[in-house]
Amino acid sequence: MNSVINFVEFDNRIIRATYRNLMVRAKVVLVEKASGEPLPEPVITITSPMPVGSLRIRLPEQVRPGTYFLKALNAHGEDLARSADFAIA
Repeated sequence: MNSVINFVEFDNRIIRATYRNLMVRAKVVLVEKASGEPLPEPVITITSPMPVGSLRIRLPEQVRPGTYFLKALNAHGEDLARSADFAIA
């Protein structure tokens, strides 16, 4: 089963994304591309039993401008999927 997370848009400090084949307790994190490190927040936990859905992620004020991507992790912390890169200005 191939998991997918797609970046849709960034507007007004809100990221919209869709996902497919992510199970309950999977986590979606925001990763700074330059460092490769996930940010401590926001962390979104998938709670829907449906493996398909969408996310609205509000960014905290401390998120700096730069290039980022979303990464989905399973309940054991293993990588499942990665979105395309996107810029936060």
